[in-house]
Amino acid sequence: MQEERRLAVLRAIVEDYVATEEPVGSRALVERHRLGVSPATVRNDMAALEDEGYITQPHTSAGRVPTDKGYRLFVDRLSTVKPMSTAERRAISTFLDGAVDLDDVVQRSVRVLSQLTRQVAVVQYPTLSRSTVRHVELVPLAPARLLAVLILSTGRVEQRVVELGRDLTDDDLAGLRARVNRAATGQVIADAATALRAMVPEPTAGDAAGDGPQDGRDDGGVTAAVVDTLVEAMVDHRSDERIAVGGAANLARYGDSFDSAVRPLLEALEEHVVLLKLLGEASTGGAVTVRIGAEGPYEQFASTSVVATGYGPRDQALATLGIVGPTRMDYPGTMAAVRAVARYVSRILDEG
Repeated sequence: MQEERRLAVLRAIVEDYVATEEPVGSRALVERHRLGVSPATVRNDMAALEDEGYITQPHTSAGRVPTDKGYRLFVDRLSTVKPMSTAERRAISTFLDGAVDLDDVVQRSVRVLSQLTRQVAVVQYPTLSRSTVRHVELVPLAPARLLAVLILSTGRVEQRVVELGRDLTDDDLAGLRARVNRAATGQVIADAATALRAMVPEPTAGDAAGDGPQDGRDDGGVTAAVVDTLVEAMVDHRSDERIAVGGAANLARYGDSFDSAVRPLLEALEEHVVLLKLLGEASTGGAVTVRIGAEGPYEQFASTSVVATGYGPRDQALATLGIVGPTRMDYPGTMAAVRAVARYVSRILDEG
C-alpha cells in the first residue's frame, strides 16, 4: 500500500512538472490530485522518494522535480499507454493514406509525428538488406532493351534499363520474367541475389566467341545482363542510413530550460549516423522503447530522451522511427503517438 501510494505521488509530480515546467510542492499535489491522504503524509512520501533518488530539489525552498531514475520508474510502471483520441487516429490515417510512394510515406510520417508530439521526429528509411523481393517486372522498351523493375517489401521500387545485345521475342521475355520471379520473389535480398546468379549458365566456347543462339530462344548473355542489373539494384545500400527529420523548430519552445541539450541535438540533426544510434535497434511486435537521459549512447545527450519503435510489413522491423526530446516530456502521449504512426506505416507497406 505504501509503495503504491508513493508511486501515485511520483506520477503526480511527473505529470505536474511536465505540464507546468515548475518544481512541484506538496501543497500543489494535495490541491490538484485526489491522493486520499493528508498533506503531512504526502510530504513524508516526497521525502522518501527524494532519499531513494526518484525526485530532487533543484533549489532550497523549491518544490521537487523528477530525476532520470524517477522518469524511468514512471515509464516502467505505466499500466497503459495513453490512448490516441479518435480525432488523432483519423488525422494520422488520413494524412498517411494519401502517400504516393515510399519517400512520401517517410516524409509524411516524420511530419505527423512531430506535430503530434511537438518534439523532433526521426524516421529511418527501410533498410534494404532486411527487405524481401515482392515482384520483378521486365518491361520491353525496344526489341533489344528492357526496363527491369524491382519491387521490395519495403515499398521501395528500383528501375534499371537493361541493354540485351540482341532482340528478344515476347515468348522469350515471358519465359525470362517467370524464371526471374520464381527465383527471387519472397526471398530476402541476399538469398534473392544468390538465386538469381544461379540462373546464369556457364559460358560456352560459342558464347565466348559471340556466336550464341540467334533462333529466338533466350541465351546466357541475355539472362546474365538482366541478372547483373537486378543484383546491382539489390546490393545498392545507399538508403540504409538515410533518415528524415522533422520538427526541429519545436526545440525553440524549451528556451533556456533545455539549453544544455538543444545545441548538441541541433548539431546531431546534421549527423545521420548519430541519430540512427540514438534511435537504437528496431524492435518488433509493436514494442516501444524509451531511453531516458544517461541511458542513451552519448554523454552530450544526458538531458534528452528517445522514444522509438520498429516498423515494417507483417511485423518485420525493417527500420526505426521515433522522437527525440527533453527528459521532461509527456511519455504516455509520446509513446502512443510513436506506436500509432509505426502501425499505420507498417500497414501501408504491407498493403503496398
